[in-house]
Amino acid sequence: MQAKNGRLYLRRGKMAAVFPPRRTAMSKTDHPVTPAVRFLRQHKIEFVPHLYPYEERGGTAHSAHCLNVDEHAVVKTIVLQNEAKKGLIVLMHGDKQISTRKLGRLLGMKHIEPADPQQATKWTGYLVGGTSPFGCKTALPVYMERSITALDKIYINGGKRGFLVEISPIALNALAAEAVDVAAD
Repeated sequence: MQAKNGRLYLRRGKMAAVFPPRRTAMSKTDHPVTPAVRFLRQHKIEFVPHLYPYEERGGTAHSAHCLNVDEHAVVKTIVLQNEAKKGLIVLMHGDKQISTRKLGRLLGMKHIEPADPQQATKWTGYLVGGTSPFGCKTALPVYMERSITALDKIYINGGKRGFLVEISPIALNALAAEAVDVAAD
């Protein structure tokens, strides 16, 4: 085996195989191109990609720790369903919980619950833990906690586990998200 110009040449008798150099890590400008990223580009929304090691059940506390940011600025995308099994998305601060009772009263519905993970993936096209409100397969109504708009910048999922995008909260206008007060007390 011989290395030349960043390529490996394996020699067997008179035959040689050329393999491109292996990438060991993504560069700062290299990030996944997800439907969310395509949506942001299409709507000319500036964003800064942030990759971090995904941890099952790590939640926003883990991503905030990895990126060294306040968990309050990490916005989670929660897919819910109403009593008619219709989907909706709520954007909430990472350090807060959604009061489904408040949301139900606000929307005039008796019952709202988290969507089944398979159903959430079917509606959005994203795996749970990598759900972005941008570029969903199915158009769902989007509600966001009103206080999100007061932040200078937010970190929201970019459509893949371990991938957040840093954007201005003003960018959420592209979703026609309705501002609501549904954080649990």
